[in-house]
Amino acid sequence: PRVNSSLSSDELLLEDLETEGERQLKSLLHQQLDTTVSIEQCKSKRRCFAPAAFYKPFGEEAAGALTLSQFQALEESNKETSSLRELGLSDSEILLWK
Repeated sequence: PRVNSSLSSDELLLEDLETEGERQLKSLLHQQLDTTVSIEQCKSKRRCFAPAAFYKPFGEEAAGALTLSQFQALEESNKETSSLRELGLSDSEILLWK
């Protein structure tokens, strides 16, 4: 069987296709080359990141022999503490809350 190397007019060459990555790179290049940017535009693009999550394992508190109900109570208390921490409370504020 012979392979036909000619392409019909409605077929696209793979080399002619622009990928999403190439579009993103072109967009970044245009942004870098654009020198008409103002300070206000830069401020509007500023991103605020959430504070890092604080993970404190409760392995030391759960060490030893615990009943299922004791472990579940400890786990529930840990969930409450972590949800209070996600709200932005400090350890001293969490202790005061409890």
